[in-house]
Amino acid sequence: MSRGVLVTGGTRGIGLAVADAFRALGDNVVALSSADGDLADPLAVEEIVGSAVSTLGAVDVLVNNAAVILASPVDEVTYAEWQETWQRTLTVNVLGAANMSYCVARQMITRGSGRIINVGSRGAFRGEPKHPAYGASKAALHSLGQSLAVSLAPHGIAVASVAPGFVETERVGAMLTDEVRGQSPFGRVAKPEEIAAAVVYLASAEAEWASGAVLDLNGASYLR
Repeated sequence: MSRGVLVTGGTRGIGLAVADAFRALGDNVVALSSADGDLADPLAVEEIVGSAVSTLGAVDVLVNNAAVILASPVDEVTYAEWQETWQRTLTVNVLGAANMSYCVARQMITRGSGRIINVGSRGAFRGEPKHPAYGASKAALHSLGQSLAVSLAPHGIAVASVAPGFVETERVGAMLTDEVRGQSPFGRVAKPEEIAAAVVYLASAEAEWASGAVLDLNGASYLR
């Protein structure tokens, strides 16, 4: 039986690979891009979810993948730039995902089932010296997922997160130096499809007991 899947940031990079992986299973997918609405706007989020429910019939799986990553090394930016970066990053990466999760979870609760998967980051643990707001936002996203895992379990809803290291995507292509690839003993970075495979697993019926987990996907480049 096909599921209704909603993927934010689902038209490129990891999100596109995730959307394609669910489609390959026969699921019906709504893949959102930034053109479909600003996740920083709570009203837009509500409308997006309503539209997805109308299109899919129900959202059985939500993948919170959309995020912004803005450089703001403390020794290089002005205070105004620092403030702007933190405001935008947290509003999209944390509040956007939180609002999306709320709106989707409310309709999942009425059915007594569902899956929410967050795409976090290794940076939440390893640190992001050039992108501190991004690292902090992903740590918050992991924590959000664990809180929701506890509160939504009685409703039959499982929530988990993945924490990728560097992934071969256009957005970070310029950052993928030999030094970065060498962080992993495999001598490479992840393929988007490898992240997608983990998301698909965590969204499966068999992975209910992984609710609350944060799954590291960094090729042993950072161990904790």
